[in-house]
Amino acid sequence: MITQLSISTRRRAEFVHITPDVQRVVRDSGVKSGTCLVYVPHTTAAVTINENADPDVQRDIIAQLERVVPRQGSYHHTEGNADAHIKASMIGSSVTLLVDDGAIVLGTWQGIFFCEFDGPRSRQAYVKVIADAQ
Repeated sequence: MITQLSISTRRRAEFVHITPDVQRVVRDSGVKSGTCLVYVPHTTAAVTINENADPDVQRDIIAQLERVVPRQGSYHHTEGNADAHIKASMIGSSVTLLVDDGAIVLGTWQGIFFCEFDGPRSRQAYVKVIADAQ
């Protein structure tokens, strides 16, 4: 079963904390041990796992991506969002997590973030929970 999460972003570039939503999907699945895949079906958005304790980390990542891949550049793609495509490719469209005792396994400071690079928009992320073979 695949669960769709609806995500509304408010800025052109932002990280949206989706850990509680993903954890809810895992809990509701009833899977006690297995894996959880989070997938973003967009070419200008991504998903990552990183520190959740200090919001400056997300701001620093966005700022550094902007330095490496500025919004204005000599891009062939002329829709005004070439940088967003590149940033999304750099971060990636999916993450895989372990599920143990009915919960996703994350480090003490880790969280799951939907990464918007071409907002604001209404977006989706898909979550699939797969039980270990018995």
